[in-house]
Amino acid sequence: MGELTLVRPAPAHAGQVMAFRTELLRNGDSFDGCAGLEEVETYEKWLDFEGRMREKGYVPAEVYLAVRRSDGLLAGIGDYRHPLSEFLLQYGGNIGYSIRPSLRRRGYASELLGLLLAACRAAGEERVLVTCDKENEASRRVIRKNGGVLENEVADTPALGRSGVIQRYWITL
Repeated sequence: MGELTLVRPAPAHAGQVMAFRTELLRNGDSFDGCAGLEEVETYEKWLDFEGRMREKGYVPAEVYLAVRRSDGLLAGIGDYRHPLSEFLLQYGGNIGYSIRPSLRRRGYASELLGLLLAACRAAGEERVLVTCDKENEASRRVIRKNGGVLENEVADTPALGRSGVIQRYWITL
């Protein structure tokens, strides 16, 4: 496919990231892999990933923007979280990602996950955990397409999804 490339967030991306935020909010979506974008009102505050994550006791995360090569449009946001905390091991996994609602059903989620897996491999990971809500068929297909093998299902006690069940997939790099 090769339509997307990963870039690190920079001040030049402010308008696109905040428009992405607005689109997710209007659509009533979760902000998986968006490094707390739903919690901030300004791009500048969002860029302080480390400070915000440290305050909450979260693990470090590498945050990436997935932009289209053809026109530079922000298609998605993803993060790679390491090391796994007990919470991430049970519910959230190493990788989270979201695709702009207006750009879904074009293969971007599969491509973005593949790019994030390559970043994990380059960082020395040998396998990663990716999770999804049991009712999220699209996410399940994306994970399986990228080599995900279902380990088990766990009760969604933190209420992250809609079904009450989280599926845990391991991907060997």
